[in-house]
Amino acid sequence: MKVLIIFSIVVLGFIPFCYGQNAPQMRYEDKIRIREAINISQQVGDKIWKGINDVPFVVLLVTDSVEFLINHPYPSDEFKLSENDKILNSKVLYRKRQFSNKFLATFPAVNGVNCIVVGTPENTNKNSTDWVITLLHEHFHQYQFTSKNYYDEVNKLDLSGGDETGMWQLNYSFPYDNSKIIEQFNQYTSALFKAVTNIEKKSFNKDFKNYLKQRARFKDLLKPSDYRYFSFQIWQEGLARHTEYKFIKALDNYIPTPEITQLKDFTNFKDLKNKFYISELKSMTTSKLEIEKRVSFYAIGFAEGILLDKQNPKWQEKYLTNKFYIEHYFSKK
Repeated sequence: MKVLIIFSIVVLGFIPFCYGQNAPQMRYEDKIRIREAINISQQVGDKIWKGINDVPFVVLLVTDSVEFLINHPYPSDEFKLSENDKILNSKVLYRKRQFSNKFLATFPAVNGVNCIVVGTPENTNKNSTDWVITLLHEHFHQYQFTSKNYYDEVNKLDLSGGDETGMWQLNYSFPYDNSKIIEQFNQYTSALFKAVTNIEKKSFNKDFKNYLKQRARFKDLLKPSDYRYFSFQIWQEGLARHTEYKFIKALDNYIPTPEITQLKDFTNFKDLKNKFYISELKSMTTSKLEIEKRVSFYAIGFAEGILLDKQNPKWQEKYLTNKFYIEHYFSKK
């Protein structure tokens, strides 16, 4: 018995030592991808959204068994040190996995700080290039969520129905199946498509006016609360999709780091621009509201962002001070 007790003490004393010596470490390629996204934001981010680089680029990378935390200003005690990493120039912390390894989301996941909670490219079905751009999309959400009075103004929309978890943003009972709304939604997106694709043609002014008319008709069919929800989704998710495109466009003269170009699944950022543009417009015109539901609004925000850039190049100055109703941004006043 004494031998067993002594053996137990030795084993219990030995395990923490071994575990500390062999702390889980993030894969090299994931570090390279995250560093690339941070580099891009630092180089061009403030040209797209003034002040975005003032927001910490906090990432919680969710692998199959472990979560790695990067750039968090005050992590919770459950996180342990993995390493002081020279690639990311940051401490990398870890804990046992708590979130889905398929997440592509931003929320206050650790100590109330908005974290980009993201699975690996393999688990989120993205190549390295798309995954980097997705991180920039999510970093824009961090920019939104840390803006002055964001949560108070979201609460004033009065859409939660008492839900304090935030899941109403996904599950709000929008009339996706209403036949009249579906019909006008299709008229609206067709007019939007025509205005965007004719943006450099003589017919643009006429097409733009028709787009505004069809959008107004869509609004008139919705209850005020439903329109508030639609507007919120366009503002938050749609213009985040447009921001992805702005980042991609800003990378025409960007030189990727040699390390990321050596990853097998990396494709040139320049090759992504036209592909992204075509894909979003196709999504807008082919997706069915009753099937895609709120996801249908993403491509609309992408396209309306293009019209905002055309009609009022300074519209972004209103974005954080006049939230949620992007039709107000067309005016230059």
